[in-house]
Amino acid sequence: MSLLLPMKKEEYLSSSKEMLNQSPDLVQKTFNHKGQLIIVQFIHYQVNKEQLEDEILEIITKSTRPWSNERLVNRIPLASTKQENTMDSIVEQMIHGSVCIYIEGEKEATLFALPNQEHRDLNQAETESLVFGPQVSFTESLMTNLNVIRWRLDTPDLVTEKLIVGERIQSEIRIVYLKSLANTENVNTMRQRIRDLKVSEVEDTSVLGQLIEDSSSTVFPQLIFTELPDRFCNAISKGLVGVMVDKSPTMLIGPMNLFSFFESTEDLYMRWNMGSFIRLLRFVSMALSIILTPMYVAALTFHYEIIPSTLLVSLGQSRSTVPFPPVLEALLLEILIELLREAGARLPTKVGQTMGIVGGIVLGQAAVEAGFTSNILIIIIALSALASFTAPSYLMGTAIRIIRFPMILLAGAWGIIGIVFALSFLVIHLLKQKSLGRPYLSPIYPLQWSDFSESIYRVPFQKNAKRSKSLMTKDEYRYSKSKAADRNDVDRL
Repeated sequence: MSLLLPMKKEEYLSSSKEMLNQSPDLVQKTFNHKGQLIIVQFIHYQVNKEQLEDEILEIITKSTRPWSNERLVNRIPLASTKQENTMDSIVEQMIHGSVCIYIEGEKEATLFALPNQEHRDLNQAETESLVFGPQVSFTESLMTNLNVIRWRLDTPDLVTEKLIVGERIQSEIRIVYLKSLANTENVNTMRQRIRDLKVSEVEDTSVLGQLIEDSSSTVFPQLIFTELPDRFCNAISKGLVGVMVDKSPTMLIGPMNLFSFFESTEDLYMRWNMGSFIRLLRFVSMALSIILTPMYVAALTFHYEIIPSTLLVSLGQSRSTVPFPPVLEALLLEILIELLREAGARLPTKVGQTMGIVGGIVLGQAAVEAGFTSNILIIIIALSALASFTAPSYLMGTAIRIIRFPMILLAGAWGIIGIVFALSFLVIHLLKQKSLGRPYLSPIYPLQWSDFSESIYRVPFQKNAKRSKSLMTKDEYRYSKSKAADRNDVDRL
């Protein structure tokens, strides 16, 4: 049971120190003011020292009258002030950057929040690059991130619901949505899954996403993680539910379908036909990335007849020195590409880019000359790798690369029958997936033709008055379609 105030000075000081494991960072100042014994406590690096001296200590020491808790609150006009009567609560508040002032004999201590949190400034996004649109990314500070979101969505309709998660190390989590738009069931599901967590701590938004997603066995991501405020705010304004975790620069959005992972806010900033073309190109890239290498293996292993005769001759010449069967040749080259990609991602940016280019060219040329692989397979593997990088979501790009490996093995075992079997299994697997309980393959299954203009391609803004049905928002329409098409040009007057 936690110790309760009031207590004597010696007992108060010793119990505080004991609860913080004799931490040398705990600062405890005691002074006598007009016959009162006042104790000021804080953790050395956790509080803003200038604010402490100017806005608290100076006011207390210069007063000619005795202090009480009520007078402290009235005379020191700081926004975040609390009064606690248990040692557990007092120590917890100090850990989070509060200064505790205890007047001996009082039944409560007064705490002023003066956090001195170090975090980086708003910078350009590293993992999500855009040609058009805002370039700024979130930081590790929850308060800064909330400020950015409030700045972009300046409406009283915006809800930022606070939850605390973690049984040993607690983290502050915010559920963000528009009250008049977001589906209540989606919000309740997100809230319930977070509240039901019985974990020691939540290190990051990525960990939280894995804890609350519908299926942990699939390689496909079910929630979108983003470091771009404009993407996060765009999703909230569509009626989706966002989640922020303190000390994490990545935000989480749900529910999502498969096609959402190929969308980018950049599509909105372009003309609708350009945006549609690029979005469709990403779907084609995904299909090429999945099928190209398995088709090469299947054709060379079982189905020579589908290869044009002129190409078959050059293929035979190119593979004449390769000692491995096509399946092993493809797997070796795919693993080489993955090694280059992983090594490039772990090195500093400039070194990583140089290593990727030099490593790719040098190793590719050397592999062909040494007879490990054919020229044509290098072209196919390079195309597959490039196609997988067109997905705006890093997690989806990784999932596409991973599912290539079992498909290559099946193509090497049964040819095109193996590929068809793998694709069938993939479709069935995707049909079974859900995101916050919503269908993952929507709007294809269940079929919603009207949602195609949101997920598969884009239409002009004037013709996109209705919101996506699959999101089941409280308000179905963005605006009146007829009024949006009206124009009152000056030359018509």
